[in-house]
Parts: sequence; C-alpha cells; structure tokens
Amino acid sequence: MGKKKKSIFRFWIEALLLAGLVGLGVYLWWSTREWEPERSEYPVQGVLTGEAEGVIDIAALRTARADFVYLEASRGAAGRDATFGRNLAALAGTGIHHGAVHLYDPCVPAERQAANFVTIVPRDPEMLPPAIALSKLASECGDPVLEAAVESELTTFINQVEGHAGQPVVLKVSPEFEEATRIASRIERNLWLDSDWIEPDYAGRPWTLWTANSQATNPAGGEPLRWVVVQN
Repeated sequence: MGKKKKSIFRFWIEALLLAGLVGLGVYLWWSTREWEPERSEYPVQGVLTGEAEGVIDIAALRTARADFVYLEASRGAAGRDATFGRNLAALAGTGIHHGAVHLYDPCVPAERQAANFVTIVPRDPEMLPPAIALSKLASECGDPVLEAAVESELTTFINQVEGHAGQPVVLKVSPEFEEATRIASRIERNLWLDSDWIEPDYAGRPWTLWTANSQATNPAGGEPLRWVVVQN
C-alpha cells in the first residue's frame, strides 16, 4: 500500500474512532440527564431547586415522581432567592413535603445570617428540617480570625435557626468544605452530601440526603432538576 493510500486509510480510521467517541459521549451525557438511583434501594427521592431552575411546575414534579422539594431560600446576611416566595406558595396544599435551604457565608456574622433566614422562612412545623449549605470556605474571606471562628459562628447560626424552626437542621456539606474543616465529625447533625452518580463517603459517617444527580432533567418536559435521595 502506498504512502498516500496509508495516509488516507489512517485518516478515515481516526475519523471513525473520533466519531464513535463523540457519539458515546453524547449518549452518556443524555442518559445521565434522566438517571436516578433505584427506587427499590432509595424509595424516597426529590429535588433541590432555586433561581437556577426558576419557578417550579407542580405537574412536572409529579411526573418526575418527586416526593419532596428543598427550596433555596436565603444566602449570607441579605441574599434571598428570587423564586422562594412563589415556590413556597405553589407548594402549599399540594401534599408535597418541602423545606428551605440557607447558603451559609463564613465571612458574615452568624446573627445577621440567622436574621435573614428567619425573616424569609416561615415558622411552620409541617416543613422539612432546614438545610444549611456549606460550600464557601473561610479562607476566601481573607481574615485568619474568621477561619479560626468557623465552628463557633456556625454553631451560633445553627442554634438560632433551630430555635426558629423547632427542629434540628441538616448540614449540606460540600467535599471541599468537609476537607477544610472536618465539620461532619465536629457538629453532630444529619448530613446532606453531594456526588453525582456515585454514593458519597467523604464525610466519614452515614449521610441522610444525597444529591445524586445535579444535572438531571424532568423526563416529561426537560426542566432542569437537582435530584436528591433519602437514606433511612
């Protein structure tokens, strides 16, 4: 076979291989959009939603068989999710269990964050336990004093939120926050961990909630969903 023919043959082989890899990638990406853990293993499954997903569609939630919804409500001392009020109203009377999430900012005093949360989230014994999302690191604040006071400030915030809600909070801990603080072993609360498609174990103890697919979509309408499961 001449050099020219070999070159053309090699080109087509490489092109076919590339096309196959691209096709495989597209298939895997598409299939993971609707992936959820087996209901036989995790019977209770639901979603986390906020501004990124927009106002919730109750019919779409029922189509997706969501048993519960966590709504992003507040962040830091003044941040508020633009869709929280409408989503909370939409869920009223539907029978779908729901709760609120606060995105904790270690750069801001605990009292100011607690005031933000209790102002926007109603005191309702029917709501699910409040969740505190821990992802921003104190090292990002540029103040060594804040880094040293993370656990103390967080404990203050937890106490105030629990006093408002009347039930223990859930700590939604990112892998990076856990690595930096080891907070899961320092504050004894139920854990909510994040790990797409693979059951998480980075906290060193069992989790209660798991964000199993942060890139999910509703199989009916294609709406974005962050899919969460419960471990009993």
